[in-house]
Amino acid sequence: MTILRLTLIWLLLGSNNYPAFAKEKLTVLTAFHEEVVSRFETAFEQQNPDIDVQILWRMPHDALPYLSQPQQGGVDVYWSAAQRNFNVLKQQGAWQKLGIDLGGLADRLGAMPLVDPDGTFCVVEMAGYGFAVNPAYLQKHGLPTPKTWLDLADARYQGHLALPVPSKVGFAPMMIDSVLQQYGWEQGWEVLAGIAANARLVESGATFITDIVGSGERGIGPAIDFFTASAIANGAQLQFVYPEPVAYSPAHIAITASSQHPDAARRFVHFVLSDSGQKMLFHPDIRKLPACPGVYKNKPEGYFDPFAASAQHPVVYDPDGAIPRLALNNALFDRMFSDHPQRLQNLWNGLRKQEQHVDATKAARLVKLRQLLTAPPIAAAKAEESDLQKMFARRNDDAQAEAEAKTLEQVWAKDIEQRYSDAEKLLLELEE
Repeated sequence: MTILRLTLIWLLLGSNNYPAFAKEKLTVLTAFHEEVVSRFETAFEQQNPDIDVQILWRMPHDALPYLSQPQQGGVDVYWSAAQRNFNVLKQQGAWQKLGIDLGGLADRLGAMPLVDPDGTFCVVEMAGYGFAVNPAYLQKHGLPTPKTWLDLADARYQGHLALPVPSKVGFAPMMIDSVLQQYGWEQGWEVLAGIAANARLVESGATFITDIVGSGERGIGPAIDFFTASAIANGAQLQFVYPEPVAYSPAHIAITASSQHPDAARRFVHFVLSDSGQKMLFHPDIRKLPACPGVYKNKPEGYFDPFAASAQHPVVYDPDGAIPRLALNNALFDRMFSDHPQRLQNLWNGLRKQEQHVDATKAARLVKLRQLLTAPPIAAAKAEESDLQKMFARRNDDAQAEAEAKTLEQVWAKDIEQRYSDAEKLLLELEE
């Protein structure tokens, strides 16, 4: 037998006797688009040729039950922007400690935590809320570029905004809640009422907001940064304005408690949080905001730095505290604004005309008129009641919760109808 044949036989036998040659399978569950995940998958496997990454796509509402099943569906790593899922699954004991060095990751960005206090998950990247702006439109109408949410409630922007309805547009609930956290419950709803009075209410997705603004139908649309960046990359003549301060939607990563490949999972999480992994977020096809402040020293020219921005205008929004009341907020928004947009705008038109010519005899009645148009039907203390928040959060999956929520909404609707009727009467008095 020749030496060559002996060598071939030895190699064949060796490949069967040494399992180290077989790649370890690592399952990552995510909702991110393939063009985002595939870049990380390829780069990680190049650095870790002994690991084969398998991507499992599930939207957040499907990911929660999938990860709640026995053995968590064989998933090793969960990577998503669905913050509620991470909190709910943590309560179920679904995560193990990350067990890696998080030295490059800040603990917080202003009021927003970046690391779970128990070390079971952390923020990987962020998307910023702000305004998609059509500069040519603003110039045509002689409008300044808005800097804050309060700016959008100014009468000069009446008829120039497109505002997503939070119960219909996926990214909008946390964005709307960020206004309530920034300005407080009462003033926050007043700001939102002024913005709604200036806007076309939009019930389609994020891309529709940028379409409306990009086409020149409206000049400004509250949106999320990477959606706007995508529209710009596809030729839309838009700019994105980060307000002062900025609120963010974070994406987290965790390792499942049932993972059969914990070491490989830790290597993947470490890679995503490494300088090379974080810098991939700058890619034109991704355009997310890294969670590690150190990588911004090598950011592309003009790329937004949330850590530098927070040093000037500290982040006040904590998404973790917002999640329990998002469904409640959505219902309040619809009853206050979505149910009667034209009536709302007509009343605000009248209010603003009267406020241009204030005299001592009208001052008190104008204050009353504004209160009728802006006050939410429940007080801040009531909105913070856990049982009320849970009822609205469960309404889609619990018939009793849905019935109770509808009953309460009918009470709100009746109260709002009465206030709007009172406002119309008061406005007629002021116009006499």
